[in-house]
Amino acid sequence: MSFDPHEIVNIAIDAGQAIMGVYDSSGSIEVETKNDDTPLTKADLAAHDVIIQGLALADPGAPVVSEEGRVGNPLDSELAWLVDPLDGTKEFIKRNGMFTVNIALMRREGDRWNPIFGVVHAPVARTTWFGGKAIPATRTTDAASGPISVNANTSTPVRLVASGSHRAERDERFADQIGRYDLVRMGSSLKACVVADGSADLYPRFGPTSCWDIAAAHAVVESAGGFVLGPDCQTLDYDLVDDVLNPYFLVTCSAEWNEIWYQNQD
Repeated sequence: MSFDPHEIVNIAIDAGQAIMGVYDSSGSIEVETKNDDTPLTKADLAAHDVIIQGLALADPGAPVVSEEGRVGNPLDSELAWLVDPLDGTKEFIKRNGMFTVNIALMRREGDRWNPIFGVVHAPVARTTWFGGKAIPATRTTDAASGPISVNANTSTPVRLVASGSHRAERDERFADQIGRYDLVRMGSSLKACVVADGSADLYPRFGPTSCWDIAAAHAVVESAGGFVLGPDCQTLDYDLVDDVLNPYFLVTCSAEWNEIWYQNQD
């Protein structure tokens, strides 16, 4: 299995254009409810179709695990694509712009998977983050394209990013323990991308997510010099087949808050 990173970036951008076709339409957005009680729109399905067709051309025969359907069997391969065609469907429905297209290439080790390349595209902002193993972390916009890295010199107040839709008592307790902080709220995997490009320092997630929600951004964060850690402060890994739900995780530019993170797992 081989691929051109820029070809995958273009697939994500094409999927974003399909999403914007629905986003920019007049009237309310039609919403269905899936079996897991999560919302589904025409934009989710349109983006899924674009990505599946694009990956079939870019990497023929490769298995694809998408939130909206699977192609092939990932257990038959060492590598598989992991896709969230529209991450942040609730944000999309609100038309607040804070949603993304996520595409990750995953490598299997036993029954666990690790991201080795990822693309996150924000259609409204027309901004794309990508990177991976031996692929420098990069952010592209209409105006410029260049390398990114996490913030190497943290200072107070800490720039803490949190969900625009989910925040609970555990989030508040963790935030209080890190000291002075500025809170920035946003949706989808954008929260991890702003840690990757140095716009924020820390993104703790005490809440439900699935593997396709964060894996693409995970690859970008690591490529940019950051960390995505599970509850045990070890690198987060994933299950693409049996249990797609993630444990709590921390996206961070340094190990400075690891002990606080670990203490808040009870």
